[in-house]
Amino acid sequence: MTRRVKFNVPTLVGKEFAYIGEALQRGHLSGNGHFSQLCEKSISGAVGGGRVLLTHSCTAALEMAAILSEIGPGDEVIMPSFTFTSTANAFVLRHAVPVFIDIRPDTLNMDETLIEAAITPRTKAICVVHYAGVACDMDVIMDIARRHGLRVIEDAAQALHATWRGRPLGSFGDFAALSFHETKNVISGEGGALIVNDPSAAERAEIIWEKGTNRAQFYRGEVAKYTWVDVGSSFLPSELTAAFLYAQLEDGVETTARRVAAWNRYHAAFGALELSGRIRRPVVPQDCGHNGHIYYILTNETAQRDDVVKRMSEQDVAAVMHYVPLHSAPAGLRFARTPAAMPHTDDLAARLIRLPLHPQIDPAQQQAVVAAVTAAVA
Repeated sequence: MTRRVKFNVPTLVGKEFAYIGEALQRGHLSGNGHFSQLCEKSISGAVGGGRVLLTHSCTAALEMAAILSEIGPGDEVIMPSFTFTSTANAFVLRHAVPVFIDIRPDTLNMDETLIEAAITPRTKAICVVHYAGVACDMDVIMDIARRHGLRVIEDAAQALHATWRGRPLGSFGDFAALSFHETKNVISGEGGALIVNDPSAAERAEIIWEKGTNRAQFYRGEVAKYTWVDVGSSFLPSELTAAFLYAQLEDGVETTARRVAAWNRYHAAFGALELSGRIRRPVVPQDCGHNGHIYYILTNETAQRDDVVKRMSEQDVAAVMHYVPLHSAPAGLRFARTPAAMPHTDDLAARLIRLPLHPQIDPAQQQAVVAAVTAAVA
């Protein structure tokens, strides 16, 4: 069924086909070509520096971060359970143990006050997730990491063009991962990027990125031939993907502004429903500059959520749930450790509904969404 209001509409900004055509004319279609390098420069500028390596997914970028952090068998990585599977999988693939902690009831980000209690002699890193493009408290988290000698990895999949106290997300951790999946603010269908903020890891990151070889150094004329020098994998996207992405990056600030405007329209429209106690709106702390990536509502009861989604569907409005908490998933029970109760994660994940939000959504469509929600929670 074609929805009157779709959940997501991948949006072209205008130059995608022209840049893909240029990539074809240049005759370099594999990775690390002209458009890859333009993308990396653009992303580095957007996040305030750091060595950027374009990847075929955010998942790949997280896997590279796990290797660069020297995560190994038995090591522990503290993270929220309310996240996508890639956050945990990147470390499980290194035979490490994700250690799940609860989320804050306001932002749905990891509760920074619970981190230190979860640290053990096996803890190697903290992996933060900036849910919905709203920042974690990076000042507290970075202070904990420094005092305990831990790596910090930012899962910033949803966080391009978002900030913490005016500083771009992705610029705090030793490493950060971005996503350009078709549901994100800036898209390439599939795609991602690794941000390396630790200068001492930049050379090794490039080698891991190039299948464990020093081929990038060879192409720059720094070595006479290239060879296998470290672990690695095929993490690069093609130049066709990079060409599409570069067009999107050029328009990224404007696209984000359109999403924020749509987010603000929702937030204003749902004020009365929240005031009447029928739903809860998202909370964005004053220090967080969000990017309008997700607008969600929280129903009052867990049993109510599925009924609201069903009623909205009957009005041809697409709305979706979000993560099943990883600590309760079969793989989470098998591979991870959950040292304490997760009351907020369990409760909020069962009440959350993501509403349609994309650059093409217009006020009339949003009014239809608001009307469908209002009728469903009456």
